[in-house]
Amino acid sequence: MTVREGAVNAGDGRRPGYPAAAAVFAIGMAGTTLPTPLYGLYQEQIGFSELMVTVVFAVYAVAVITVLLVAGNYSDEVGRRPVLLCAMALSAASAGCFLLQSGLPLLFAGRLLSGCAAGLLSGAATAAVIELAGPGQKARAGFAATAANMGGLGCGPLLSGLLAQYTSRPLMLPFWVHLGLVAVACGITWFLPETVASPKRWPPLTPQGVTVPPEVKGVFTPAALAAFAGFALLGLFTAVAPSFASQTLGVRNLAVSGAVVFSVFLASTVGQSLTQRIRARLALPVGCAILVVGLLLVASSLIAESMLLLVLGALCGGAGQGLAFRAALTLVSGAAPARHRGGTISAFFVVAYAGISVPVVGVGAMATWLGLRQAGLIFAGCVTLLAAGAGTYAARRPPTAA
Repeated sequence: MTVREGAVNAGDGRRPGYPAAAAVFAIGMAGTTLPTPLYGLYQEQIGFSELMVTVVFAVYAVAVITVLLVAGNYSDEVGRRPVLLCAMALSAASAGCFLLQSGLPLLFAGRLLSGCAAGLLSGAATAAVIELAGPGQKARAGFAATAANMGGLGCGPLLSGLLAQYTSRPLMLPFWVHLGLVAVACGITWFLPETVASPKRWPPLTPQGVTVPPEVKGVFTPAALAAFAGFALLGLFTAVAPSFASQTLGVRNLAVSGAVVFSVFLASTVGQSLTQRIRARLALPVGCAILVVGLLLVASSLIAESMLLLVLGALCGGAGQGLAFRAALTLVSGAAPARHRGGTISAFFVVAYAGISVPVVGVGAMATWLGLRQAGLIFAGCVTLLAAGAGTYAARRPPTAA
């Protein structure tokens, strides 16, 4: 299976390019974080513990990883557009589950479907954005792909927090709005040029597991370690930060909680933009160092019970995560052969989403026995050591393509 790099021929000149694909990516990812500021309302309505919040969140990440393992390379075979449309359908079904929910089963179902959508989007949408870029646009397309990913994730809690706080239907309106955005995304996707040459018509799935081409392995190890640490920070903010803000700091405004979560993803997007000014090989260890500072600020906020330190930790940690994440993705996608790019990017996201799920469930479990503050401190310490190790590894052995 071949891929048409920047494949928009003369007949396709009026069709949408990589910015349109990035918009679809952002809309899809925004749907995955819509419930973040709403978990407290669900706890009051249904009644479940902080551990269950992290388990509900982890169901999403497990679904992402499963889809990446089973169908991460599927868009390399069937084409990018069909996979993107399937992801949008799953995203709409997830919103439907939240609209109809009356207990934990539909919450789990909604998160499961949302994770499946994100799993399909992570590889297919990233590859589509990069491949739709014309000559001289690859750097901008790489930023567009990672910014759409992080920006979409950040806009989800900001949107739902505002709607939940200032409208009369806090558990309904965010998902109705998202359904409207999904409809727009489907329309855009329909007109996107297909970048996979001679796509097959729904071939059988060929689960790949976490398979990385030999020529990419020298790049993949430090890149994946940095992604794991960075996504662990994102997972903490996405799953636990609203609870910490309300229970420890007494901040119960859902719009503020959503804005705090948004800040870490906004900073991540800014950090990604800085990668253009620094070589990717240097940006990886520098990003890890900034991430370590952010984690230390988050730990300080837990000790001092300070919202200011929490926001500063979000901004600093997010910037470091974004800088390292884009550098890592640039190195991995650049080293991957075109025929295996979707699968290689999917393997990269498997490691990243393991970071967003496993540590967060650990925080939920520890919070049950030790309290949220102590669990957060242990988490911050462990991830700080991992980020420092990944940064040191990347600095001493700069990743290069084989």
